[in-house]
Amino acid sequence: MPGVTRRALLAFTAVASVVEPTFAEGEGTSRELQMLIATHETAYAALHRVVHRAGSSWHDRKIADRIEEEALLAICSYPAISRGDRRFKAEYLLTVEARGELDLEEHVQAILHSMMRG
Repeated sequence: MPGVTRRALLAFTAVASVVEPTFAEGEGTSRELQMLIATHETAYAALHRVVHRAGSSWHDRKIADRIEEEALLAICSYPAISRGDRRFKAEYLLTVEARGELDLEEHVQAILHSMMRG
């Protein structure tokens, strides 16, 4: 995956998933949720680059897919407590679902568990 390493994406996901929400000025959404979504967008773009790259191996595609899946799961798991976070998370997940990407049982379970927190 040129430009984005697996280690960097995992580090972003790990850091973002353990930090307490702090709200961005004027946005109404937490920086952590914004960072999780940016991480997923990066992972999603990287996955598509790997899939469409000539000569990419099955192993490369599997790693990129797992990174993208973990980044999406981090969003699903995020406990959106504020109105801004709930709306931002819902809008993003609806966009992802419209592409047919929100299809794993783990995603639904994570969303439901995140709703019970807070």
